[in-house]
Amino acid sequence: MISDPTAVFFLLAAVVAVSLALEVRVRFFRAFGAALVGILLGMVLSNAGLIPGDSPAYDFLMGPGVSAGIILILLSVDVRTVVQAGPTMLAAFAIGAVGSAIGAIVGALLLSGAVGPDTWKLSGQFAATYTGGGANFAAVGAALGTGGEMFSAGIAADVIVTAVWMAACLAVPVILSRAAGPTGAAGAEEIDHAAAAGKLYASVGAVGLMDVALMVAIVFGTLWMSRILGEVLAPVPSVLWLTTLALVLAQIPRVGRIRGAGVLGNYLVLLFLASNGAKSVVANILAVGPPVVYYALITVALHGVVIFGLGSVVGLDLRTLAVASQANVGGPASAMALATARGYADRLLPGVAVGLLGYAVGNYIGLGVAWIVRGMLGA
Repeated sequence: MISDPTAVFFLLAAVVAVSLALEVRVRFFRAFGAALVGILLGMVLSNAGLIPGDSPAYDFLMGPGVSAGIILILLSVDVRTVVQAGPTMLAAFAIGAVGSAIGAIVGALLLSGAVGPDTWKLSGQFAATYTGGGANFAAVGAALGTGGEMFSAGIAADVIVTAVWMAACLAVPVILSRAAGPTGAAGAEEIDHAAAAGKLYASVGAVGLMDVALMVAIVFGTLWMSRILGEVLAPVPSVLWLTTLALVLAQIPRVGRIRGAGVLGNYLVLLFLASNGAKSVVANILAVGPPVVYYALITVALHGVVIFGLGSVVGLDLRTLAVASQANVGGPASAMALATARGYADRLLPGVAVGLLGYAVGNYIGLGVAWIVRGMLGA
Protein backbone atom coordinates (compact mmCIF):
# COMPACT_ATOMS: atom_id res chain seq x y z
CA MET A 1 0.00 0.00 0.00
CA ILE A 2 1.25 3.50 -0.88
CA SER A 3 0.94 5.64 2.26
CA ASP A 4 3.45 8.46 1.73
CA PRO A 5 1.35 11.69 1.57
CA THR A 6 3.34 13.01 -1.40
CA ALA A 7 2.72 9.80 -3.33
CA VAL A 8 -0.96 9.88 -2.35
CA PHE A 9 -1.21 13.44 -3.66
CA PHE A 10 0.41 12.28 -6.88
CA LEU A 11 -2.12 9.48 -7.33
CA LEU A 12 -5.05 11.80 -6.58
CA ALA A 13 -3.71 14.29 -9.13
CA ALA A 14 -3.41 11.45 -11.64
CA VAL A 15 -7.01 10.42 -10.89
CA VAL A 16 -8.22 13.96 -11.62
CA ALA A 17 -6.21 14.09 -14.86
CA VAL A 18 -7.58 10.72 -16.01
CA SER A 19 -11.13 11.75 -15.06
CA LEU A 20 -10.90 14.95 -17.06
CA ALA A 21 -9.47 13.08 -20.06
CA LEU A 22 -12.28 10.51 -19.90
CA GLU A 23 -14.89 13.25 -19.64
CA VAL A 24 -13.57 14.93 -22.79
CA ARG A 25 -12.87 11.85 -24.92
CA VAL A 26 -15.43 9.20 -23.94
CA ARG A 27 -19.14 9.95 -24.32
CA PHE A 28 -20.13 7.47 -21.59
CA PHE A 29 -17.98 9.24 -18.97
CA ARG A 30 -18.95 12.67 -20.29
CA ALA A 31 -22.52 11.96 -19.23
CA PHE A 32 -21.37 11.51 -15.61
CA GLY A 33 -18.72 14.23 -15.44
CA ALA A 34 -15.15 14.32 -14.16
CA ALA A 35 -16.22 14.90 -10.55
CA LEU A 36 -18.20 11.66 -10.28
CA VAL A 37 -15.61 9.67 -12.25
CA GLY A 38 -12.85 10.95 -9.95
CA ILE A 39 -14.77 9.90 -6.85
CA LEU A 40 -15.32 6.41 -8.26
CA LEU A 41 -11.66 6.03 -9.28
CA GLY A 42 -10.58 7.15 -5.80
CA MET A 43 -12.87 4.53 -4.30
CA VAL A 44 -11.35 1.86 -6.56
CA LEU A 45 -7.78 2.76 -5.49
CA SER A 46 -8.52 2.65 -1.76
CA ASN A 47 -10.75 -0.41 -1.81
CA ALA A 48 -8.16 -2.25 -3.91
CA GLY A 49 -5.61 -1.53 -1.17
CA LEU A 50 -3.36 0.70 -3.31
CA ILE A 51 -3.81 3.78 -1.09
CA PRO A 52 -5.06 4.11 2.50
CA GLY A 53 -8.51 5.14 3.65
CA ASP A 54 -6.94 7.80 5.88
CA SER A 55 -4.04 10.10 5.01
CA PRO A 56 -2.70 13.56 5.90
CA ALA A 57 -3.29 14.37 2.22
CA TYR A 58 -7.04 13.86 2.73
CA ASP A 59 -6.98 15.97 5.90
CA PHE A 60 -5.38 18.87 4.04
CA LEU A 61 -7.86 18.67 1.18
CA MET A 62 -10.82 18.47 3.58
CA GLY A 63 -9.61 21.58 5.41
CA PRO A 64 -7.77 24.45 3.70
CA GLY A 65 -7.75 22.67 0.32
CA VAL A 66 -11.49 22.55 -0.27
CA SER A 67 -11.99 25.94 1.46
CA ALA A 68 -9.57 27.51 -1.01
CA GLY A 69 -11.40 25.80 -3.85
CA ILE A 70 -14.77 27.12 -2.66
CA ILE A 71 -13.39 30.68 -2.38
CA LEU A 72 -11.90 30.59 -5.87
CA ILE A 73 -15.09 29.16 -7.40
CA LEU A 74 -17.23 31.79 -5.69
CA LEU A 75 -15.00 34.49 -7.18
CA SER A 76 -16.52 33.37 -10.49
CA VAL A 77 -20.08 34.11 -9.33
CA ASP A 78 -21.31 37.34 -10.89
CA VAL A 79 -24.78 38.08 -9.55
CA ARG A 80 -25.68 39.56 -12.94
CA THR A 81 -25.01 36.26 -14.74
CA VAL A 82 -27.37 34.50 -12.33
CA VAL A 83 -30.07 37.03 -13.16
CA GLN A 84 -29.33 36.57 -16.87
CA ALA A 85 -29.92 32.83 -16.45
CA GLY A 86 -33.57 33.75 -16.73
CA PRO A 87 -36.53 33.39 -14.41
CA THR A 88 -37.34 29.87 -15.66
CA MET A 89 -34.01 28.26 -14.75
CA LEU A 90 -33.82 30.22 -11.51
CA ALA A 91 -37.35 29.14 -10.58
CA ALA A 92 -36.55 25.49 -11.36
CA PHE A 93 -33.36 25.70 -9.30
CA ALA A 94 -35.22 27.27 -6.35
CA ILE A 95 -37.91 24.59 -6.44
CA GLY A 96 -35.20 21.91 -6.48
CA ALA A 97 -33.42 23.49 -3.50
CA VAL A 98 -36.67 23.49 -1.53
CA GLY A 99 -37.23 19.86 -2.50
CA SER A 100 -33.75 18.90 -1.24
CA ALA A 101 -34.37 20.64 2.08
CA ILE A 102 -37.72 18.89 2.47
CA GLY A 103 -36.15 15.55 1.59
CA ALA A 104 -33.34 15.99 4.11
CA ILE A 105 -35.77 16.89 6.90
CA VAL A 106 -38.22 14.06 6.14
CA GLY A 107 -35.37 11.54 5.79
CA ALA A 108 -33.97 12.62 9.16
CA LEU A 109 -37.32 12.18 10.89
CA LEU A 110 -37.82 8.73 9.34
CA LEU A 111 -34.30 7.36 9.88
CA SER A 112 -32.90 9.14 12.92
CA GLY A 113 -33.08 5.97 14.99
CA ALA A 114 -31.19 3.94 12.38
CA VAL A 115 -28.63 6.56 11.37
CA GLY A 116 -27.71 7.62 14.91
CA PRO A 117 -26.85 10.80 16.82
CA ASP A 118 -25.18 12.44 13.81
CA THR A 119 -28.45 12.43 11.85
CA TRP A 120 -28.91 16.19 12.25
CA LYS A 121 -25.42 16.83 10.90
CA LEU A 122 -26.01 14.54 7.93
CA SER A 123 -29.31 16.32 7.24
CA GLY A 124 -27.43 19.57 6.74
CA GLN A 125 -24.83 17.91 4.53
CA PHE A 126 -27.41 16.20 2.31
CA ALA A 127 -29.47 19.40 2.03
CA ALA A 128 -26.31 21.30 1.08
CA THR A 129 -24.90 18.79 -1.39
CA TYR A 130 -28.28 18.39 -3.12
CA THR A 131 -28.53 22.16 -3.46
CA GLY A 132 -25.15 22.78 -5.07
CA GLY A 133 -22.90 19.73 -5.21
CA GLY A 134 -20.20 17.86 -3.29
CA ALA A 135 -18.13 20.87 -2.23
CA ASN A 136 -21.05 21.97 -0.05
CA PHE A 137 -21.21 18.50 1.55
CA ALA A 138 -17.60 18.95 2.63
CA ALA A 139 -17.96 22.52 3.82
CA VAL A 140 -21.03 21.84 5.97
CA GLY A 141 -19.56 18.57 7.29
CA ALA A 142 -16.39 20.37 8.37
CA ALA A 143 -18.43 23.15 9.98
CA LEU A 144 -20.60 20.70 11.95
CA GLY A 145 -17.78 18.29 12.82
CA THR A 146 -19.31 15.15 11.31
CA GLY A 147 -17.45 12.01 12.41
CA GLY A 148 -14.99 10.39 9.99
CA GLU A 149 -16.86 7.15 9.37
CA MET A 150 -20.21 8.89 9.04
CA PHE A 151 -18.63 11.44 6.68
CA SER A 152 -17.18 8.67 4.50
CA ALA A 153 -20.46 6.77 4.51
CA GLY A 154 -22.30 9.93 3.51
CA ILE A 155 -19.86 10.57 0.66
CA ALA A 156 -20.25 6.98 -0.55
CA ALA A 157 -24.04 7.23 -0.40
CA ASP A 158 -23.88 10.54 -2.24
CA VAL A 159 -21.74 8.98 -4.99
CA ILE A 160 -24.20 6.12 -5.50
CA VAL A 161 -27.32 8.30 -5.47
CA THR A 162 -25.78 11.04 -7.64
CA ALA A 163 -24.91 8.45 -10.30
CA VAL A 164 -28.43 7.02 -10.20
CA TRP A 165 -29.96 10.49 -10.38
CA MET A 166 -27.82 11.51 -13.35
CA ALA A 167 -29.16 8.47 -15.22
CA ALA A 168 -32.71 9.38 -14.19
CA CYS A 169 -32.36 12.99 -15.36
CA LEU A 170 -30.96 11.81 -18.67
CA ALA A 171 -34.02 9.59 -19.13
CA VAL A 172 -36.89 11.67 -17.72
CA PRO A 173 -37.18 14.32 -20.48
CA VAL A 174 -37.03 11.64 -23.17
CA ILE A 175 -39.59 9.38 -21.52
CA LEU A 176 -42.06 11.96 -20.25
CA SER A 177 -41.90 14.77 -22.79
CA ARG A 178 -42.88 14.44 -26.43
CA ALA A 179 -41.24 17.79 -26.97
CA ALA A 180 -37.83 16.28 -26.10
CA GLY A 181 -37.23 15.13 -29.65
CA PRO A 182 -34.25 15.70 -31.88
CA THR A 183 -34.56 19.47 -31.72
CA GLY A 184 -31.33 20.96 -30.50
CA ALA A 185 -29.53 17.65 -30.57
CA ALA A 186 -27.66 18.32 -33.81
CA GLY A 187 -24.16 19.44 -33.15
CA ALA A 188 -24.25 18.53 -29.48
CA GLU A 189 -20.90 16.78 -29.74
CA GLU A 190 -19.41 19.96 -31.15
CA ILE A 191 -20.19 21.98 -28.01
CA ASP A 192 -16.87 23.05 -26.54
CA HIS A 193 -16.70 22.06 -22.88
CA ALA A 194 -14.35 24.94 -22.12
CA ALA A 195 -16.79 27.49 -23.57
CA ALA A 196 -19.74 25.79 -21.92
CA ALA A 197 -18.30 25.64 -18.43
CA GLY A 198 -16.85 29.11 -18.74
CA LYS A 199 -14.61 30.05 -15.88
CA LEU A 200 -14.68 26.59 -14.30
CA TYR A 201 -12.97 24.83 -17.19
CA ALA A 202 -10.92 27.47 -18.99
CA SER A 203 -9.51 30.94 -18.47
CA VAL A 204 -10.30 33.76 -20.86
CA GLY A 205 -6.80 34.94 -21.71
CA ALA A 206 -3.46 33.92 -20.25
CA VAL A 207 -3.16 33.69 -16.47
CA GLY A 208 -0.53 36.18 -15.38
CA LEU A 209 1.64 36.40 -12.29
CA MET A 210 -0.54 39.19 -10.88
CA ASP A 211 -3.61 36.91 -11.22
CA VAL A 212 -1.86 34.23 -9.16
CA ALA A 213 -0.70 36.80 -6.58
CA LEU A 214 -4.22 38.15 -6.14
CA MET A 215 -5.73 34.66 -5.90
CA VAL A 216 -3.31 33.62 -3.15
CA ALA A 217 -3.83 36.88 -1.24
CA ILE A 218 -7.63 36.59 -1.48
CA VAL A 219 -7.67 32.93 -0.41
CA PHE A 220 -5.48 33.40 2.67
CA GLY A 221 -7.10 36.73 3.53
CA THR A 222 -10.60 35.27 3.29
CA LEU A 223 -9.67 32.21 5.39
CA TRP A 224 -8.12 34.47 8.03
CA MET A 225 -10.93 37.03 8.11
CA SER A 226 -13.67 34.39 8.17
CA ARG A 227 -12.10 32.91 11.32
CA ILE A 228 -11.81 36.31 12.98
CA LEU A 229 -15.36 37.34 12.11
CA GLY A 230 -16.67 34.02 13.42
CA GLU A 231 -14.92 34.60 16.74
CA VAL A 232 -15.63 38.32 17.16
CA LEU A 233 -18.98 39.14 15.51
CA ALA A 234 -21.11 36.00 15.45
CA PRO A 235 -20.42 32.45 16.67
CA VAL A 236 -21.52 30.81 13.42
CA PRO A 237 -19.48 28.32 11.38
CA SER A 238 -16.64 30.08 9.54
CA VAL A 239 -17.87 28.66 6.23
CA LEU A 240 -20.76 31.16 6.30
CA TRP A 241 -18.37 34.07 6.67
CA LEU A 242 -16.10 32.50 4.05
CA THR A 243 -18.98 32.23 1.58
CA THR A 244 -20.22 35.74 2.28
CA LEU A 245 -16.79 37.37 1.99
CA ALA A 246 -16.00 35.53 -1.25
CA LEU A 247 -19.34 36.54 -2.79
CA VAL A 248 -18.86 40.20 -1.81
CA LEU A 249 -15.33 40.21 -3.22
CA ALA A 250 -16.57 38.59 -6.45
CA GLN A 251 -18.69 41.66 -7.21
CA ILE A 252 -15.63 43.97 -7.21
CA PRO A 253 -14.74 44.60 -10.88
CA ARG A 254 -10.99 44.07 -10.42
CA VAL A 255 -11.55 40.78 -8.60
CA GLY A 256 -13.97 39.68 -11.31
CA ARG A 257 -11.20 40.21 -13.88
CA ILE A 258 -8.82 37.77 -12.19
CA ARG A 259 -8.09 35.02 -14.70
CA GLY A 260 -7.96 31.37 -13.74
CA ALA A 261 -9.69 31.53 -10.32
CA GLY A 262 -12.59 29.30 -11.35
CA VAL A 263 -10.27 26.80 -13.04
CA LEU A 264 -7.99 26.43 -10.01
CA GLY A 265 -10.98 26.34 -7.66
CA ASN A 266 -12.62 23.62 -9.73
CA TYR A 267 -9.37 21.65 -9.75
CA LEU A 268 -9.06 21.81 -5.95
CA VAL A 269 -12.66 20.63 -5.58
CA LEU A 270 -11.99 17.74 -8.00
CA LEU A 271 -8.92 16.77 -5.93
CA PHE A 272 -11.01 16.92 -2.78
CA LEU A 273 -13.76 14.77 -4.26
CA ALA A 274 -11.22 12.19 -5.44
CA SER A 275 -9.81 12.08 -1.90
CA ASN A 276 -13.28 11.55 -0.49
CA GLY A 277 -13.75 8.67 -2.88
CA ALA A 278 -10.51 7.26 -1.48
CA LYS A 279 -11.85 7.71 2.06
CA SER A 280 -14.94 5.68 1.18
CA VAL A 281 -13.65 2.28 2.16
CA VAL A 282 -16.39 -0.33 1.88
CA ALA A 283 -15.57 -1.78 5.31
CA ASN A 284 -16.17 1.60 6.94
CA ILE A 285 -19.42 2.07 5.05
CA LEU A 286 -20.66 -1.36 6.12
CA ALA A 287 -19.76 -0.47 9.70
CA VAL A 288 -22.13 2.49 9.55
CA GLY A 289 -24.78 0.48 7.69
CA PRO A 290 -27.15 1.00 4.77
CA PRO A 291 -29.45 3.53 6.50
CA VAL A 292 -27.17 6.33 5.28
CA VAL A 293 -27.72 5.20 1.69
CA TYR A 294 -31.47 5.02 2.34
CA TYR A 295 -31.31 8.56 3.73
CA ALA A 296 -29.60 9.87 0.58
CA LEU A 297 -32.15 8.05 -1.58
CA ILE A 298 -35.09 9.56 0.34
CA THR A 299 -33.59 13.05 0.10
CA VAL A 300 -33.05 12.88 -3.66
CA ALA A 301 -36.35 11.06 -4.31
CA LEU A 302 -38.30 13.83 -2.57
CA HIS A 303 -36.19 16.42 -4.36
CA GLY A 304 -37.23 14.74 -7.63
CA VAL A 305 -40.92 14.63 -6.67
CA VAL A 306 -40.89 18.33 -5.78
CA ILE A 307 -38.87 19.65 -8.72
CA PHE A 308 -40.57 17.58 -11.44
CA GLY A 309 -44.01 17.58 -9.81
CA LEU A 310 -44.30 21.22 -8.73
CA GLY A 311 -42.18 22.37 -11.67
CA SER A 312 -44.56 20.76 -14.14
CA VAL A 313 -47.59 22.18 -12.32
CA VAL A 314 -46.26 25.75 -12.65
CA GLY A 315 -45.51 25.17 -16.34
CA LEU A 316 -41.72 24.64 -16.43
CA ASP A 317 -40.52 22.33 -19.19
CA LEU A 318 -38.88 19.00 -18.38
CA ARG A 319 -35.57 19.85 -20.05
CA THR A 320 -35.11 22.91 -17.86
CA LEU A 321 -36.14 20.95 -14.77
CA ALA A 322 -33.66 18.16 -15.57
CA VAL A 323 -30.74 20.58 -16.00
CA ALA A 324 -31.72 22.52 -12.86
CA SER A 325 -31.99 19.28 -10.90
CA GLN A 326 -28.47 18.32 -11.92
CA ALA A 327 -27.28 21.78 -10.92
CA ASN A 328 -28.80 21.06 -7.50
CA VAL A 329 -27.62 17.49 -7.05
CA GLY A 330 -24.27 17.49 -8.85
CA GLY A 331 -23.30 21.14 -9.27
CA PRO A 332 -22.47 23.12 -12.43
CA ALA A 333 -20.30 20.37 -13.94
CA SER A 334 -23.20 17.89 -13.77
CA ALA A 335 -25.62 20.45 -15.20
CA MET A 336 -23.20 21.04 -18.06
CA ALA A 337 -22.67 17.32 -18.61
CA LEU A 338 -26.40 16.63 -18.84
CA ALA A 339 -27.10 19.60 -21.10
CA THR A 340 -24.23 18.58 -23.37
CA ALA A 341 -25.15 14.90 -23.43
CA ARG A 342 -28.74 15.68 -24.41
CA GLY A 343 -27.94 18.60 -26.72
CA TYR A 344 -29.76 21.25 -24.67
CA ALA A 345 -27.42 24.00 -25.92
CA ASP A 346 -29.79 26.82 -24.92
CA ARG A 347 -29.92 25.57 -21.34
CA LEU A 348 -26.21 24.87 -20.94
CA LEU A 349 -24.88 28.23 -19.74
CA PRO A 350 -27.96 29.00 -17.59
CA GLY A 351 -27.47 25.58 -15.98
CA VAL A 352 -23.84 26.39 -15.18
CA ALA A 353 -24.91 29.79 -13.81
CA VAL A 354 -27.45 28.35 -11.36
CA GLY A 355 -24.97 25.59 -10.50
CA LEU A 356 -22.57 28.31 -9.38
CA LEU A 357 -25.43 29.83 -7.42
CA GLY A 358 -25.81 26.44 -5.73
CA TYR A 359 -22.22 26.64 -4.52
CA ALA A 360 -23.06 30.02 -3.03
CA VAL A 361 -26.35 29.24 -1.26
CA GLY A 362 -25.89 25.54 -0.46
CA ASN A 363 -23.91 26.19 2.72
CA TYR A 364 -26.58 28.52 4.09
CA ILE A 365 -29.39 26.07 3.32
CA GLY A 366 -27.46 23.09 4.69
CA LEU A 367 -26.63 24.72 8.01
CA GLY A 368 -30.18 26.01 8.32
CA VAL A 369 -31.62 22.53 7.77
CA ALA A 370 -29.15 21.04 10.26
CA TRP A 371 -30.24 23.46 12.97
CA ILE A 372 -33.92 22.84 12.22
CA VAL A 373 -33.48 19.06 12.38
CA ARG A 374 -31.40 19.34 15.53
CA GLY A 375 -34.26 21.20 17.19
CA MET A 376 -36.88 18.75 15.93
CA LEU A 377 -34.91 15.72 17.13
CA GLY A 378 -33.82 17.34 20.39
CA ALA A 379 -30.19 16.45 19.60
